Amino acid sequence: MATFHYSGSSFYYNEQPVRLLSGAIHYFRIVPEYWEDRLLKLKAGGFNTVETYVPWNFHEPKKGQFQFEGMADIVRFIEVAGEIGLHVIVRPSPYICAEWEFGGLPAWLLADSEMRLRCYHKPFLDHVDAYYDVLLPKLKPLLCTNGGPIIAMQIENEYGSYGNDKRYLTHLKDSMIAHGMDVLLFTSDGPEDHMLQGGMIPGVLETVNFGSRPAEAFAKLREYQPDAPIMCMEYWNGWFDHWREEHHTRPADDVAQVLDEMLSLGASVNFYMFHGGTNFGFYNGANGHTKDGYEPTVTSYDYDSPLNEYGEPTAKYYAVREVISKYEDIGACELPAPIARKAYGRVAMTEQAALTANLDRLSTPIHTTYPETMEKLGQDYGFILYNTFIPGPRARQEFVLQDLHDRAQVFVNGELVGVLDRAVPDTKLEFDIPAGGVHVSVLVENLGRVNYGPYMRDRKGITEGARYGFQFLSDWTTYTLPLTDLSGLVFGTLSEQSEPSFFRGTLTVDEPCDTFLNMTGWTKGVVFINGFNLGRYWDIGPQKALYVPGPLLKQGDNEIVIFELHGSSEAAVTFEDQPS
Repeated sequence: MATFHYSGSSFYYNEQPVRLLSGAIHYFRIVPEYWEDRLLKLKAGGFNTVETYVPWNFHEPKKGQFQFEGMADIVRFIEVAGEIGLHVIVRPSPYICAEWEFGGLPAWLLADSEMRLRCYHKPFLDHVDAYYDVLLPKLKPLLCTNGGPIIAMQIENEYGSYGNDKRYLTHLKDSMIAHGMDVLLFTSDGPEDHMLQGGMIPGVLETVNFGSRPAEAFAKLREYQPDAPIMCMEYWNGWFDHWREEHHTRPADDVAQVLDEMLSLGASVNFYMFHGGTNFGFYNGANGHTKDGYEPTVTSYDYDSPLNEYGEPTAKYYAVREVISKYEDIGACELPAPIARKAYGRVAMTEQAALTANLDRLSTPIHTTYPETMEKLGQDYGFILYNTFIPGPRARQEFVLQDLHDRAQVFVNGELVGVLDRAVPDTKLEFDIPAGGVHVSVLVENLGRVNYGPYMRDRKGITEGARYGFQFLSDWTTYTLPLTDLSGLVFGTLSEQSEPSFFRGTLTVDEPCDTFLNMTGWTKGVVFINGFNLGRYWDIGPQKALYVPGPLLKQGDNEIVIFELHGSSEAAVTFEDQPS
């Protein structure tokens, strides 16, 4: 059993003053085989604490169905951290932001049209409490008060950027206490008046999040909390990427200088991120600052952090370690052996399966009067295909997907006539309808629910209806396509691609190593290796290659399946030993 608390301007662990030097590592963005490697590198860098979010949607993907195995084994991650000698900060807030799908909230919440998020709304809080009934008992034995490594827990995340419902925050605090979470509770917000006013409640330590100007940030915090330690709970030492942007970087010397200033002020710090990892599958989020502003995050969560996406120390790692060594005795830098990487070379796709020919193997048709959202049809991620018939003849008019979320390929009688994308709102699509009418198919991709901003009620699919001109179109047949099980696909020989299609090939390896899948020449889609969803690729960049951790491979033959939406210059991929 241990104690962790604060008095005046200092934290105390077992009544000894301690400065928290923490780094964020998200277990859910790293294969479990590499947890120990990343945590050892954190400790070797001079850090004494690891911090992680807990994504609700990762642990309760369907209402009442929980998963805590594999990449979701938070208990084992915390145990490994403790065995290495690290303190642990856990942020199990219902909402985590984190550039993670829907900020960690489960998509099934949105099936309720009346659902209100992140406030004192009983249906929402009932779901939170039911989740905590399962999650928090798993964490209780790991609290420092019970001999474990967890020293502090967060009740909500940057709430002052979203709302000011103190009754809601108090409920979360009381719920955690009622579940036996008797460690230090805290919140974190930006260092601005409205954020601190909205995010603070009595009895809960406030911390601040920022990337620069620490003296200014801590001065603002002290205006609201004068008699407590100062801590930057998120030191943004890098940044994340959206599709269509350039890759973000921040010079190592700038990061080191700001850290030096922070530590000279006597502050504690948590690096966000220390190691970013990967948004595997469909778990990337998106920013939604305005109604028409939608910015989905890429698959890589490299974050330009001290450890890169595949876990190797960067120049920033050593610059940060040097600064820490000025303030703490951290000894020699003893890193674990580097993880092997290998260039397996070119792999040709040998088989192909068209989407339309496999619809009934992937899904069951649903008939509705008007298009329904993914959430109303019990779907969380992936794609959804809407089909209808428009009788003719009709004069040429605009085809409108009202409030589309997020990107749609529109087919008329099987031919692609255009792409609509909520991030490109000025795009218009018109087509003719002859006397015999036309069959219209709309394949919509969920590019990631908004994780930050005021537009988080981000239902996916055709959310308000489809129109030809001003007339709403009815009588739809819909196929939900979460792509969680591709075992039923029937493949044939390669042919010229005329619609979204699956391609299959085989990678044969003698020794499974980390590798990088270069998708140059392909347009847009998703890649699966041995049934594991690596994530999205898109030729608009900035990301050009997908990271493949070695533990996803096996000695011998490995199945590669690519779901390509448009087409490729060549039905082949290349495995390299460096990201391109």
